[in-house]
Parts: sequence; structure tokens; C-alpha cells
Amino acid sequence: MSLDPLVFDVFARNCTSRPVMETVAGRWGILTLAALREGTHRFNELRRRVDGVSEKMLSQTLHALERDGLVVREVRSAIPPRVEYSLTDSGDRIAAKLAELIDLVEAEMPTITTAQERYDAKDPAVVPQKPPR
Repeated sequence: MSLDPLVFDVFARNCTSRPVMETVAGRWGILTLAALREGTHRFNELRRRVDGVSEKMLSQTLHALERDGLVVREVRSAIPPRVEYSLTDSGDRIAAKLAELIDLVEAEMPTITTAQERYDAKDPAVVPQKPPR
């Protein structure tokens, strides 16, 4: 008896890939995965690297990424104990694509900034709110 392979469709409302996509594609997920692509980090190293993330949000993000099998949390025997985070193979593949996206966005920023300024100059009353930090 053969089982049909699972089919995932992120556009389908009840697809189990949606929560994973939310974690990975959220601001802190993208930045955390990209930072871990640089190598293994301790919690506070990650917090410094991902400037602006709160301790609570980083902790929640790391837990979600670990649950999804994208990050490994390793407790090293030492006094005091050291906890280090690194990417799994799946996490590294996803982080590589996110790093490409980050590079592309950064490269396009001069064009984006010009477009924003042009848009804002049309009607200052409709200047969009910046997302909270």
C-alpha cells in the first residue's frame, strides 16, 4: 500500500505551510535566519546582530524556528551553560534564499527611496505610517 505524498499549497487557507511561512517571512524570522547563516550564535550575540529585536520576540522566533526544524538549539556543558543556535540543512537552504532577497532589497533601495519620496510629495496627507519597531 503506497501513501500519496502530501501536497502543500501556501495559498490554501488551511495549509500547514502557512504558519511556517509566517515565521520564516516575518521581520524577525528573516533577520534571525540570515544572521544564523553567518554561523553559530549565542542568544545575546543574535540579539545584538538583529538590532531592534526584543528578548521576548527573539526567544519566540527561535522557538518557532526550532519547532519547524530550521534551527538547532544546543546546550554546551560549561559553567555557566552555553546555549548556541545554528541552522539545520533546511534552515540553511531557506536562509540562502532570504539572503538573496535581502541583497535585492538593499540594492533596490535607491530606486525605492526615490519612489517613496515621489509618492509622499503628491499628497502629504496620505503618507503611510511606518511599522512600529
